[in-house]
Amino acid sequence: MAFQTAKRDLRKRMRDTLQTLSATSITQQSSVATHKLLSLAEYQNAKSIAVYLSMPTGELSTRSIVQDAFQRGKDVYIPFIHTVDKVSVMDMLALESMTEFESLQPDKWGIPSLQPAQVPGRRNCLSEKGLDLIVMPGMAFDYDFRRLGHGKGYYDHFLTRYSQWSNKMPFLVALSLQEQLLAEDIPVLEHDWLIDAIVVGDGRYLDRRS
Repeated sequence: MAFQTAKRDLRKRMRDTLQTLSATSITQQSSVATHKLLSLAEYQNAKSIAVYLSMPTGELSTRSIVQDAFQRGKDVYIPFIHTVDKVSVMDMLALESMTEFESLQPDKWGIPSLQPAQVPGRRNCLSEKGLDLIVMPGMAFDYDFRRLGHGKGYYDHFLTRYSQWSNKMPFLVALSLQEQLLAEDIPVLEHDWLIDAIVVGDGRYLDRRS
């Protein structure tokens, strides 16, 4: 299928590009993007946010966002991947504190993650009041607010479930390294969700509503 091939080729190209980025560049861009995100009214007014926890390389760091959210007294939810009926799904579960964040063990991709033993009794955003904002990861983004994920469909499936649970969707803001924002169109299907805004590592801010 040409569509799948196009996506696979783009992912490979993005992986090659991201591997060439220096830690210094990522740290610098993370700082700029975080500063921009924290200044947004949608972020400041959000009482509950979900935020991806970053891989050690190849994407903008979200550590300072988590820290700021706790300092402001926001509810913070993070992705938890688990298997339901042989299908791998993502839920957004509450992170209790910065101390807990510091204690998270890295998964096979180096992403700080909750362990299954830490999950029972933990708050799930779909059984609470929901989310005001989601900080979205991705491999690439374009100027029409399309997003290329890592190929597992976790976020698209989660957003579809969320839309069935609530008629009010959270504000979807993606964090993008300069190198991840592409001038070309990203191939998407009907069930792929568009994002509302993109914060870029050079300080640019793109908003779908404007």
